Amino acid sequence: MGKQLTLAAAGMLLLVGVSAAAAQDVIIQPEHDTVIREYVKKKPVASLSLPGVELNIGTALPETVELYEVPDVQYRYVVIEGRTVLVDPGTRKIVKVYD
Repeated sequence: MGKQLTLAAAGMLLLVGVSAAAAQDVIIQPEHDTVIREYVKKKPVASLSLPGVELNIGTALPETVELYEVPDVQYRYVVIEGRTVLVDPGTRKIVKVYD
């Protein structure tokens, strides 16, 4: 019985890991990437400081952070610590960080 529970737990961890990895693998099409970069240059926004928030893919931004639209792109952007951050507006999770 203990061996079965261990195998079941290992299987669940594997599934959770695969799901998490799939959720973080957002691929920005090159044409969208170009549109985003050009739009952000044309429409600069003030850079925010968010102490304690790491700019990593998958990090969720607080509801208090205003996200800005890029026309014809499903993601939104914000500038944090001088870096443009692309965010999924539904989950508020970071999908890409531009340097």
